[in-house]
Amino acid sequence: MSPSEPIINLRGVRFAYPKRPEVLKGLDFRVDENSRVGVVGSNGSGKTTLLSIIMGLIKPQAGTVEILGKARVREADFKEVRPLLGFVFQDANDQLFCPTVADDVAFGPLNLGKTKAEAKTIVSETLAELGLSDFSERITYDLSGGEKKLVAVATALALRPKILILDEPTTFLDVSAVSRLEAILMKLNLPMVIVSHDSPFLERVVTSRLTMKDGQLHP
Repeated sequence: MSPSEPIINLRGVRFAYPKRPEVLKGLDFRVDENSRVGVVGSNGSGKTTLLSIIMGLIKPQAGTVEILGKARVREADFKEVRPLLGFVFQDANDQLFCPTVADDVAFGPLNLGKTKAEAKTIVSETLAELGLSDFSERITYDLSGGEKKLVAVATALALRPKILILDEPTTFLDVSAVSRLEAILMKLNLPMVIVSHDSPFLERVVTSRLTMKDGQLHP
């Protein structure tokens, strides 16, 4: 991928669920290096569908999906690139399933073929980067909602992604947890896509904002 190519580039994407009206209607979406893009929109407007198409979880019925300079069509195409898309789920409980924080953060690197020693180093570096070094041996189940969200971000970053994609990252978080998450995101030198209903949060974090309406994205 050359420096001028976007990290994510969707063109003319259309999608409809069975027996339902079309939700994406020729949508275009581009994310460049050093950009943090916020996406807002009403419930059912297609925000989650957009993320699912980027991750290759569903396939568009028309249009093209290019990620990291390559067209992504088949499952093999997305399997190759998925670890480089640091996806953070809306509900951290969907992302965290190991006994301890260190186990959760190590899971991705180990799955990618890292040795236990390499994974341990990645865990240490990632948690330190996020100011979570003291979380390493904590029981994931016992963490607060905000703490789980921060660990979910750590599990995504442990994969050394090219971009971070967050689905409603502030949902159910108190003011303190949102502030801590915001501080962490602002320190990261990564492009981001953030879907959120939290307009004040987006105003502080993103470099541009788009609204999903009538199946397309609008400035």
